[in-house]
Amino acid sequence: MQLQFLGATKTVTGSKYLLTTQNKKFLVDCGLFQGLKELRLRNWNEFVVDPKTIDAVIITHAHLDHSGYLPVLIKKGFSGKIYCTDCTMDLCKLLLCDCGHLLEEEANRANKYGYSKHKPALPLYTYDEACAALKQFVPVEFDQEITLENELNVTFRRAGHILGASSVLLKHQGASILFSGDLGRPHDPCIRPPEPVTQAQYLVVESTYGDRSHALVDPERELGVVINKTAKRGGTLIIPAFAVGRTQNILYYIYSLKKQNLIPDIPVFLDSPMAQNVTEILATHYQEHLPSPEVCAEVCKTAHYVSSVEESKLIDTYNYPKIIISASGMVEGGRVLHHIKYFAGDHRNTILFAGYQAIGTRGATILSGVSEVKMLGGIVKINAEVIALGDVSAHADYAELISWIRKMPTPPKKVFITHGELPAAEALKQRIESTLGWECVVPSYLDNVELEERTNN
Repeated sequence: MQLQFLGATKTVTGSKYLLTTQNKKFLVDCGLFQGLKELRLRNWNEFVVDPKTIDAVIITHAHLDHSGYLPVLIKKGFSGKIYCTDCTMDLCKLLLCDCGHLLEEEANRANKYGYSKHKPALPLYTYDEACAALKQFVPVEFDQEITLENELNVTFRRAGHILGASSVLLKHQGASILFSGDLGRPHDPCIRPPEPVTQAQYLVVESTYGDRSHALVDPERELGVVINKTAKRGGTLIIPAFAVGRTQNILYYIYSLKKQNLIPDIPVFLDSPMAQNVTEILATHYQEHLPSPEVCAEVCKTAHYVSSVEESKLIDTYNYPKIIISASGMVEGGRVLHHIKYFAGDHRNTILFAGYQAIGTRGATILSGVSEVKMLGGIVKINAEVIALGDVSAHADYAELISWIRKMPTPPKKVFITHGELPAAEALKQRIESTLGWECVVPSYLDNVELEERTNN
């Protein structure tokens, strides 16, 4: 087999891995590049391999940096099936269509106000193209080995991280390779922890937090401090949150804090129609998360759901302390842009980041401490307090990553470290080599490696 790295190399976005056997081609993950312009431009380039020649796609989870390129791949000729867990399929129904809608909105706004150099500005794909991609999805149960194209055996195993997220074990003749996907935390309050690692000849592991350890703080208590401080100032708390995973965790923490009377009973607005639907999906797939269905129902009632654009604009005018949770988590699009534009200039308000901010994203720029940021075709002053909430990441840190991989029954032949900025990937490489003595490689974009096949594994 050959493995080519088409994304998530020395960066945390654009996850794509091309696995080629003697007779077939398989793509593991099909994500969008995000952040730096030089990365985002890859979304518009000709695909490295003719999509018509790809036989099947395997998706580890629904986040757009792992699934968001699928409509483009299909536009370019891919006609095969897309395999993932049923939870991932349900989430992709929301994320892909919403992404197409936002891409269209962004292009229309750029054309209306003339701030794009492209005439006219076009979306990468449309809502209809995104929704059409769903016809090619095939749901697969966890821990059930299936055979794709009479060529490749595939098993999905729980990875934590978000609902439906999986590590994927692939076997072909004598070779086996395990893709970690994005690994979750062992003590997440909502999502079941990652399953123990399985044996494989090769390992591809993420390294988002490969150079750091999560702070030893109680995120619920830390969030309570921020809410109380902002409310005391009479301000508004803006939380840019990822619609899948992070929003549900934040709502759980707020529910718990209110239940214990540790924060004032100020209104909470969930201004993300997609996040509302994700929260309902979380309740539907109750077997995949830790809170009981009863608690999940109470968590869902914690927020006031904002659906229309008119309602979204209206809550900005409410002159009392409040919490607004809105996507996108890296402030790259969505309604949160308008809320930040409205509230960022007032020192009484707070912008609270509750997740990883990739280099080059607007969220990373704001978090760096700038006094102003370009947004919605203009410049927005940042006078609000800007805080990063510790220990709420849905990604395992370096100690948790090593704890997971060291449980492999025997050492893999080689470990490929991806899905991390270069310092994080290199740090994890050094830690694995010094701790476990395993051979590690940090691949570069478009690197192609031969995977040795053997019969004794």
